[in-house]
Amino acid sequence: MKAVILAGGSGTRLAEETAVTPKPMVQIGGYPILWHIMKCYSFWGFNEFIIALGYKGEAIKNYFLHYGDLAGDMTVDLGRNTVTRLRRPREEWIVHLVDTGTDTLTGGRVKRLEHLIGNETFMLTYGDGVADVDLNKVIAHHRARKRLATITAVRPPARFGGVAFDGDEAVSFGEKKQINEGWINGGFMVLEPGIFKYLANDSDVLETDLLERLVHDGQFVAYRHTGFWQCMDTLRDRQILERLWQAGEAPWKLWNN
Repeated sequence: MKAVILAGGSGTRLAEETAVTPKPMVQIGGYPILWHIMKCYSFWGFNEFIIALGYKGEAIKNYFLHYGDLAGDMTVDLGRNTVTRLRRPREEWIVHLVDTGTDTLTGGRVKRLEHLIGNETFMLTYGDGVADVDLNKVIAHHRARKRLATITAVRPPARFGGVAFDGDEAVSFGEKKQINEGWINGGFMVLEPGIFKYLANDSDVLETDLLERLVHDGQFVAYRHTGFWQCMDTLRDRQILERLWQAGEAPWKLWNN
């Protein structure tokens, strides 16, 4: 089953990083968040990716063209003008890099990939979020419900610290890990090719032109994931992910080194 990753947006809310690099290439622990997402899929046995490119897509193409060299070790002999590659990473990935347009919206990007996806069930996620979700359980949930679309629903992390009082005295303070109410679309979706009839052009938005219409037609279900999920929407989000990775406490890192 192919995994589609939306990697074409400009990431304006992370402008400190995305002025010079596309958002999926912003690094966590020395690796682009796109790499982290792909490692999440690969852990569950999914190794064929279609990456929908747009803003600064050439940076993502260059990354994969030179992946072995960038992620490996080498000796460069400048006198002899030779390069000896000492260690090269082994990823069993097939990566389709598709330019879906700089100004194309999310639904339009998916529509442009129809020819590569064909008449097959496929997965879809955003290029800025990681989770420890069991993707095989998401797929099983999707198949059991027999709808056109399944999303992974998550409770978003709280962005502000919570204070508990005894009268005027603060008795506890701390950042809550999750909001206790409400679910949002965390990505990691499973879709049937029948969704393409809902999409028409580059101006289509995934959430409104596809998902909302699927809800109206009774073709939309959700898999509730109560484990870890975190997007990288802002600089603060990136710092949270970086701290977890550097501390060796990244919940989404299910794979071995």
